[in-house]
Amino acid sequence: MNLPATVEDFLTSHGTRYSLVQHPRAATSRDCAARAHVPLDHVAKAVILNDAQGFVMAVVPADHWLRLKALREDLDRALKLTDEREINRLFRDCVPGAVPPLGPAYGLETLVDDDLMALGDVYFEAGDHEQLVHTDGESFRDLLRGARHGHISHD
Repeated sequence: MNLPATVEDFLTSHGTRYSLVQHPRAATSRDCAARAHVPLDHVAKAVILNDAQGFVMAVVPADHWLRLKALREDLDRALKLTDEREINRLFRDCVPGAVPPLGPAYGLETLVDDDLMALGDVYFEAGDHEQLVHTDGESFRDLLRGARHGHISHD
């Protein structure tokens, strides 16, 4: 499968050097990492949240859990996990359940875990269940420049 147009356009507009890592079909970030033979803690996973103010994308390492309660308190928002129908509506050009962690490309407020911001290599869902995008850490940080970051997850 080709990259979704939104992802490809976003990568191109940033001049991002990247490669695609093919892997057998996988439904979870953990399975993607295992099947692509990449470190799980180097895979960026998107978690979509929402409240009355709108949608937020939290980007965390695939081997971590989002600190939702702390995030709610920090942002003073009543964020909850977004249901799959809404996620599919937001990411129309992606296969259901294959959300690239590129919130700015989709016009979403984005929060990024600091553990990802320190990596030399990052992999993330390409928008299907059969390939990951691989880029260097500097390029990943550039893609998410302007996003708020902090320790928003734990392992």
